[in-house]
Amino acid sequence: MITTTVPDIDTLRIGVLCGGDSPERPGSIASGEHASKALADAGLTTDLIDIADTPLSALPGRIDVALLGLHGLHGEDGKVQGALEVAGLPYTGSGVLASALGMHKPTFKNLLTHDRVDTPRWVVIRPEVSIESTLSVVRHTLGYPVFVKPSSGGGSLAAGIAHDEAALRRMIEATNCDPYSEYMVEEYVQGIPCTVGLIEVDGRLVTLPVHDVESKNEFYDYEAKHNPDLRIEHCPSILPAPTTETMKYVARRVFAMIGAHGVLRVDFMAAANGRVTVLECNTLPGLSQRGNLATMAKAGGISYPALMKHLVRTAFTKPAYLP
Repeated sequence: MITTTVPDIDTLRIGVLCGGDSPERPGSIASGEHASKALADAGLTTDLIDIADTPLSALPGRIDVALLGLHGLHGEDGKVQGALEVAGLPYTGSGVLASALGMHKPTFKNLLTHDRVDTPRWVVIRPEVSIESTLSVVRHTLGYPVFVKPSSGGGSLAAGIAHDEAALRRMIEATNCDPYSEYMVEEYVQGIPCTVGLIEVDGRLVTLPVHDVESKNEFYDYEAKHNPDLRIEHCPSILPAPTTETMKYVARRVFAMIGAHGVLRVDFMAAANGRVTVLECNTLPGLSQRGNLATMAKAGGISYPALMKHLVRTAFTKPAYLP
């Protein structure tokens, strides 16, 4: 279905897929709009498509390749990738398996642990297990404070810190009202949030400069991620070189571990004691011109329009079969 010969993308109809029904829809719309405008300004033929309004079955014949600006559930988790495989449409980024592995944090963290990569300890909140039992496990294995977040989600939506058992109890009870079906409790590691981007350029995987951020909120939450007044960013990172080189090395290990393709962003926490731990990975990083991926690319000498073109080309460099 997918050839390793990269066509001239100037001749292609590029469908920029965004939106959908994920809780992360607003960020996805921003990604799609920014990417579509950059490609159109570069003279390419683009079609901005909100998958909440357009069924994927309507895309063959309308577009030649899909640039995925999707975030979160039903877009980043392998489901859209599978539908595009069935439809015979080339698409950017990772395949079905890597997308699913990167999205479901407990599975991803199990892989990290098996591969001896540092990641915060965690407990999955299961609806069939009583709150009392979950609290007991957290008390004896993690201690406090802890971080609560959806098992499949991003952008720090529906996430937060529980400083004690009473707070954790309230957060667990509140998960019943949220759109995510599964949550997890994670060891809270205090430090500096960092991220490493990887992008395929002319058939070669390039590791971008490390990006670090200091949040003015209690943690790097949704508000701080979308309000530049609430954060201080450094790219390249101002952390010591041994720390950033470790992150780059581990990011490439993660890329290989999940079988990612084309692009990946790996998020870390750099603790004051020198610990560097992997929080999660993102097989479809945000495509906003002010987002982390674009910021890292710019620091690495890749302009925003060039970054979007490199992403489009990743749709045509997949192996003949990619799980």
